[in-house]
Amino acid sequence: MKRRTILTGTTAAALLGALPRPAIAQTSARTLKFIPEGNLANPDPIWTTTTVARNHGYMIYDTLFGIDEALKPSPQMCEGYQLSDDKLTWTFRLRDGLKFHDGAPVRGVDCIASIARWMKRDGFGQRIATVLDGMRAPDDRSFEIKLKQPFPLLITALAKPAANVCFIMPEHVAQTDAFTQITDFTGSGPYKFLRNEWTPGALAAYGRFDGYVPRQEAPSFTAGGKAVHFDRVEWNIIPDSATAAAAIQSGEADWWQKPIADLLPMLAKARGVKIEHPDHIGNIEILRFNCLQPPFNNVKLRRAVLSVVNQKDYMEAGFGDDTSLYQTNVGVFTPGSPAATKVGIAALNGPRDIAAAKQMVAESGYKGEKVVIISPTDYPELQAFCQVTRALLVSLGMNVDYPAADWGTVVQRRASKEPVEKGGWSIFCTGWEGLNLADPAGHYPIIGSGQQAWFGWPTSPRIEQLRTDWFTAPDAGARKAATDAIQMAV
Repeated sequence: MKRRTILTGTTAAALLGALPRPAIAQTSARTLKFIPEGNLANPDPIWTTTTVARNHGYMIYDTLFGIDEALKPSPQMCEGYQLSDDKLTWTFRLRDGLKFHDGAPVRGVDCIASIARWMKRDGFGQRIATVLDGMRAPDDRSFEIKLKQPFPLLITALAKPAANVCFIMPEHVAQTDAFTQITDFTGSGPYKFLRNEWTPGALAAYGRFDGYVPRQEAPSFTAGGKAVHFDRVEWNIIPDSATAAAAIQSGEADWWQKPIADLLPMLAKARGVKIEHPDHIGNIEILRFNCLQPPFNNVKLRRAVLSVVNQKDYMEAGFGDDTSLYQTNVGVFTPGSPAATKVGIAALNGPRDIAAAKQMVAESGYKGEKVVIISPTDYPELQAFCQVTRALLVSLGMNVDYPAADWGTVVQRRASKEPVEKGGWSIFCTGWEGLNLADPAGHYPIIGSGQQAWFGWPTSPRIEQLRTDWFTAPDAGARKAATDAIQMAV
């Protein structure tokens, strides 16, 4: 890989308190007490790509289309749609009974404004924007998207369940600049966000929206009817794993989304606790360089680091010796996806030679510039990955600074394009859901559009052309050729 992103694969585990009924709060309300993977510091799921914000989005917003368990798009808010004979005009009709939490009906203009804001931040949406001729709402129950040229994947884009999801917001909220966080969290989904109870780092609470009308179909992933079984859901933010483990064992919490691997053997023996692996697609873990600022604006230095990165070292640091929790020899795209390939994989699994890498560092022109690794303290696996990275860079003779903070602070800092002396950064580690990285559409880390790209801001006209080749490919074979070429080129 040349040489900005390093990926490895993991699967997810979850802990469930095996209670005979939902947890009962001090009132008569049926309450689910949930420990999410991290802090909901940034609740705008269009502004940020964090998984926790995406999950928050599904609590309070709805989508025009969903994805069923076969990963097929299916109408959600939409009653249906029509495509003109020239395949340029898509007309959508909303189903009856849709309304926002404030009682206002969901209208076509709300959908248009939401799509427009989403297009500015989402990789798939940005591609649609390049062929967009216009959008309009003929009436409150319908809206129209007119294109300059056919875009067969439009419904797939509107339905995609990974960040950024095209959540529908009221028009006045969706008119917020896409690069500014919203402050009004009115949605039309099954739960209301209880903002007055929101305490970042401690609690996010949701109350049942009695006005929500689900589809009259069986639920299937993000498609079908969204049945509401709880009056209240509490996200209790517990960064300390030992405290979270105690809460799940005592019954103070019902569900822990992401327990650390070290605790799984002990928790497997705990009475009333069940361990499940609900996510069989998994995550792709990433080491991300800042390609905009020194020292990693130097491609030779990025290549030097890549030459000694060992996926197994990272996975063992994050998940221990249980190889059922992860896999290595992972390339750019999600294992098992049509785009996955072993083409060029030797860049990740070939011999690792520290002495040769140190020589590459010297030949790159590196002069001891500070390398700032921003590490989250409340995501144990990501913290472990950052620690492995620090040790690796030190072994290469690099000048490493390691400021650690909570994930919310890391997310805020990674948005800075300033040099490290002014609060910028050089490296961070994160994970992306496999659904995102299964094809070039949602694969933000490979986007090479410079300052318009995802954090790290790499520039690669070659990658952008290959992504275009994938979007415009006439068949599956041509798409596969494009994704193979992408893995060779990144």
